[in-house]
Amino acid sequence: MHIYNIRTTVRSQAAKMLTIGKLAKAGGVGVETVRFYQRKGLLETPPRGDGIRRYGDDHIRRLRFIRRAQQAGFTLAEIQELLELDASFDRVRAHDLAATRIAALDQRIEQLQRARASLNRLAKKCEEGTSGPCPIIAAFDSEASSSRSRGRTAVVLRKNY
Repeated sequence: MHIYNIRTTVRSQAAKMLTIGKLAKAGGVGVETVRFYQRKGLLETPPRGDGIRRYGDDHIRRLRFIRRAQQAGFTLAEIQELLELDASFDRVRAHDLAATRIAALDQRIEQLQRARASLNRLAKKCEEGTSGPCPIIAAFDSEASSSRSRGRTAVVLRKNY
């Protein structure tokens, strides 16, 4: 009877172990994203057992942590640092990282609000007029060159980070 209980435990543990595809699905990402995180050292690569790598609850938790941190705007380097922090003793550093991220998000929100206001003004001009060049296209075509000649930076509607 005792042997039966051990086999039951082993089977239930094996049922919780996931392939990389199932891990990716549980974490809401693609398989290549899981592999990318592994290459970056954010997610452990388990050894192959019977030729297949198996992932457990800790991998799912870590993958979800990474995704939530990315959604909060943290870079992969910052996420790596967060993962290395001790949850009980490194609160000050975690707070500092969060404060830095909040400041960056605030700055980005301001940029986006300015871009939105600029685009709203152009859209109204476009809607009001029926002849002549489109104000939106004309602004995009001329704003960068005219602001450079005046020594100012044009409003950037799209910025790659």
